[in-house]
Amino acid sequence: MDLEATTLWKAYHDNGDPDARNRIVQENMRLVHHVAHRIRRGLRGDIEFDELVDAGCIGLLHAIESYDPDRGLAFSTFAFPRIRGAILDDLRKADIAGRDTRRRQRMIAEAEREVAAENEGDTRADSVASHMNIDIETLHRWKAAARRTAHVSLDKRVPGPDGEGPTIGETVPDTDAENVEARIDFEQESAVMRREFQSLNERERIVLMLYYFDELKLREIAEVLGITESRVSQIRTKALHTLRVRLRPLREDA
Repeated sequence: MDLEATTLWKAYHDNGDPDARNRIVQENMRLVHHVAHRIRRGLRGDIEFDELVDAGCIGLLHAIESYDPDRGLAFSTFAFPRIRGAILDDLRKADIAGRDTRRRQRMIAEAEREVAAENEGDTRADSVASHMNIDIETLHRWKAAARRTAHVSLDKRVPGPDGEGPTIGETVPDTDAENVEARIDFEQESAVMRREFQSLNERERIVLMLYYFDELKLREIAEVLGITESRVSQIRTKALHTLRVRLRPLREDA
């Protein structure tokens, strides 16, 4: 971290200087836009780019509040997963909030089909509303909400460094539970994997997170960490080998 950046962080953390905070935000807006662009490429529908940026700014602000410059970790490295997580959280909330709207949309479509069948194709709003036992104002309100609803594809994959990366849906828990024993086994295995991942050193964890979770290429990770691409590759290889060795008993018991 250069002297100017160090001075800026010190002014904010020591004195709560709002001007310093605003400068930190402005200097990291490019990072927010970068993350928003990456996520936007994997979405389907009319999600506005500015909506993703707004959500990412929330993650940026949280990162600023919790960042400790004395740890020696670059702020961009620290903030990247938090910005991405804030955007994905906002998308999940929007998807959950839109379920009622989509249910009503299906109800309207079904009512319009039935009314059209009964009235030789006539689907006037008053006829549809009467068929649904709602007033016409409610029908128009539901239709307006449906037009505003962004249909986010949680199944589409985001391009990753080696081809197709994970989907947004993979970050959402599966509500269709299988048998209890299988779920418990999975949870136990996940706990072991999380523990072993946390046992890696900080740089190894960061490289794996940026590569597999944030889908950065080795070159991009090298730029973030300020090291060579070959060094990033060495760190990733060593971390994966360590995890394979430590998790081998888990696979043998399967």
